[in-house]
Amino acid sequence: MLTRIDHIGIACFDLDKTVEFYRATYGFEVFHSEVNEEQGVREAMLKINDTSDGGASYLQLLEPTRPDSTVAKWLDKNGEGVHHIAFGTADVDGDAADIKGKGVRVLYEEPRRGSMGSRITFLHPKDCHGVLTELVTSAPVESPEH
Repeated sequence: MLTRIDHIGIACFDLDKTVEFYRATYGFEVFHSEVNEEQGVREAMLKINDTSDGGASYLQLLEPTRPDSTVAKWLDKNGEGVHHIAFGTADVDGDAADIKGKGVRVLYEEPRRGSMGSRITFLHPKDCHGVLTELVTSAPVESPEH
């Protein structure tokens, strides 16, 4: 089932400024960055460490690219901070179905494309003690993309 904390998503107003904070304060570097048009965000993945299952753990910094995106609405309501936690899994489809069978609402009927070519879905925060939870099956990563 779930094998690691894949990433912690942090919503921010200014991606470049937030990246610089994490670089200057903790020495974290951007491993990957992209714009996800479907989700309306510009993001940077800061790699924290490799994991024993061949994956990695990241901080995902998210800046909205449009005011109607989920992250923009969340920032308007909550301000900057932790947006979600993501757990890695080898089988996002199977694990989402298993969790749904336990009464937890899964927000996407079919997993969608996530960062770095991953497949993702979210679990409703009201069913997860107030925590927006993401399930992630990572795509194989051969080298950093910037």
